[in-house]
Amino acid sequence: MCVSDMVESVVGDVEAEAAEDLVLIGSYETPIRLVRDSAEEILLLWAIQQPTLCKQNAFVRQSSLLLDIEACGHRLTIFQSPSSMSTPGVTGAVMWDSGVVLGKFLEHAVDSGRLVLQGKKVVELGSGCGLVGCIAAMLGGQVTLTDLPDRLRLLRKNVEANVIDRDVRGSATVSELIWGDDPDSELIEPLPDYVLGSDVIYSEGAVADLLVTLRKLCGAQTTILLVGELRNGFHNWACGSNTVASRLSQQSSCDSCFSKKKQWKRG
Repeated sequence: MCVSDMVESVVGDVEAEAAEDLVLIGSYETPIRLVRDSAEEILLLWAIQQPTLCKQNAFVRQSSLLLDIEACGHRLTIFQSPSSMSTPGVTGAVMWDSGVVLGKFLEHAVDSGRLVLQGKKVVELGSGCGLVGCIAAMLGGQVTLTDLPDRLRLLRKNVEANVIDRDVRGSATVSELIWGDDPDSELIEPLPDYVLGSDVIYSEGAVADLLVTLRKLCGAQTTILLVGELRNGFHNWACGSNTVASRLSQQSSCDSCFSKKKQWKRG
């Protein structure tokens, strides 16, 4: 199947699912989408605005069906579904800056000898388009990329295109994971060496379930690396008693990023 056919197939399926949420109401001549969650609407408005203090989407184009990203000496092709951004709760069908930042951090840290992923068990949370997990696999990790059930089709396409169809040092599989639920045995037996996540929170209501899942995935040997834009103070408050974290400026180098990684404390 050619690239254009793959794009049309993936996007067509996602758009068909989104169309199920459209309804006819009042005097409107065409179907409209109902507002079901104010937090999701706020995220959508935030994503399309242009703040004056910080440039959003500096490394990605969320309006594109395809993104070409250089990583680990390869050109990765990342499929996106921009139309899915209008569907309530769907934010993982496009790339976000934090995914590129975390992916480049992993590549730099491994190349500089500060991080070893070869042969390590890695679980990525809220994988979305899967860039971070694919890079971790290219760096030698035995990676499981996870997300909600309705996000897995696009995720699998990107894993197939960038890992399974290439000669890489590690491996990658895709698995369903709903935060707050008990993880499947393959995720926790044994517990992972690394848990990764980039911009995984779109709503404050998801933070509690994220913390539950992190506890279930975390062992004494587990390192958790979470990267994201802190859009308000809630995340700091919710995670404050469980993590050691630092805020990084937009200009921070990979060297400073490595010294300020997030660490998880048991107990």
